[in-house]
Amino acid sequence: MFEDFDRGFWPPFDQSLFTTEPLFRRELKWESMPVDVVESEKAYEITAELPGMDEKNMEVKVVNGTLTIKGERQEEKEEKEKDYYLRERNFGSFERSFTIPESVDADKIEASFKKGVLAVKLPKTVEAQKPA
Repeated sequence: MFEDFDRGFWPPFDQSLFTTEPLFRRELKWESMPVDVVESEKAYEITAELPGMDEKNMEVKVVNGTLTIKGERQEEKEEKEKDYYLRERNFGSFERSFTIPESVDADKIEASFKKGVLAVKLPKTVEAQKPA
């Protein structure tokens, strides 16, 4: 009886509750990573907030004029108490690519990661910094 209630009205109801995979078993995949891109006179800066990420699980690389930021988060939590046992696993991945403008000096690109915030600085060439 409940399987047909509001079917198609709201995404959780477009399938039977008994055929839907529970959220805790799904892999989270961030289709797009939210970033801020700021241009100054001397550089472009890309900033991304990545809470819960470790630097060792991220990769920032430049290949053929494309900057790619990629990462994966894995988290496990386990609680053992007298009357219950809880074990949770959470994981997800993301990847975002940017075409580097010709005005960027690709050999001087720098990245830093502090307190869950990734900052990538793309300095402009000397020619691009001159006022027009």
